[in-house]
Amino acid sequence: MPSPRRAPAKATRSAIPQLSWRAPQPAPIVLVSGPEEVCAERAIAGVRDYLRAEDPSLEVSDIRADDYAAGTLLSVTSPSLFGEPRLVRVSGVEKCSDTFLGEALSYLAAPQDGATVVLRHTGASVRGKKLLDAIRAGQGSGVEVACPAVKRDSDRFDFAAGEFQAAKKRIVPTALRALVSAFADDLTELAAASQQLIADVPGDITDQVVERYYGGRVETSAFTVADTAIAGRYGEALIALRHALASGADPVPLVAAFAMKLRTMARVAGNREPAAALASRLGMKDWQVDRARRDLVGWNEESLGRAIQAAARADAEVKGGSRDAVFALERMITVIATRQPYGS
Repeated sequence: MPSPRRAPAKATRSAIPQLSWRAPQPAPIVLVSGPEEVCAERAIAGVRDYLRAEDPSLEVSDIRADDYAAGTLLSVTSPSLFGEPRLVRVSGVEKCSDTFLGEALSYLAAPQDGATVVLRHTGASVRGKKLLDAIRAGQGSGVEVACPAVKRDSDRFDFAAGEFQAAKKRIVPTALRALVSAFADDLTELAAASQQLIADVPGDITDQVVERYYGGRVETSAFTVADTAIAGRYGEALIALRHALASGADPVPLVAAFAMKLRTMARVAGNREPAAALASRLGMKDWQVDRARRDLVGWNEESLGRAIQAAARADAEVKGGSRDAVFALERMITVIATRQPYGS
């Protein structure tokens, strides 16, 4: 078996190889750790596919660590009559029973030849920590596949970009941004949407393709409204707002789209650093800095401050501070698109 490819180094005391969830490889023990279920599912499926490609007779067994019958682990890892390789997938290690914990610790001392045991621990509790510590200390000849939470916009952008890179499929940056915006709250849906585009679209994926597939998503509509208002196209912004509301858009994420863009503009405003350096310092992507700088054309400190205040007021109003959320949205757009105080 080839040596596992290592993921980028991370701060850890682990003595075992750290693998990327996009490129997992088998070992006697594979610890899949962290809360991001989409990545964990991909990692576990990747280990299965790797083993099955080596030997199609692979036997696959599933165990629940929280509902465990004594002796099961040894039974499913023991060699069969014909010596087929075995893959044992263990879920719920973060809530494992004492029986499983004891038997798993014993198993580390003498893993079965031809068996790969995948242990899934979400990190939701310290239950099973003794087992994790033993694996990370090198017992059982294991590897670890970390699946940290994907929370930031930049993390979601990286995730989606990785989907297309892995498939050797080109998507233009603005189309990728629109796709990530459309599924900002659900990584599972973002993964599914990316795979659908990869499977369905024969050529490059453009803005028009993403709009055709997912233009009805609330978040995409929200950023369309925000983009036109910030660009100063007042009439278009109002039309886009009405279209978004007619399509079922909720006022809260609409305001959130404005707030997100304005915050990014405020962070970038007045800074002359190269985009790459500024992006690195601010924890952003180069394209985010470039886009914010384009958005800032025609803005000054005073008008940007008014826009941020208008978005904050609208946010409070659409969350219950006003009985007319549509009026609150229109007032915010008026301030932002005209770059003038409301009523002037």
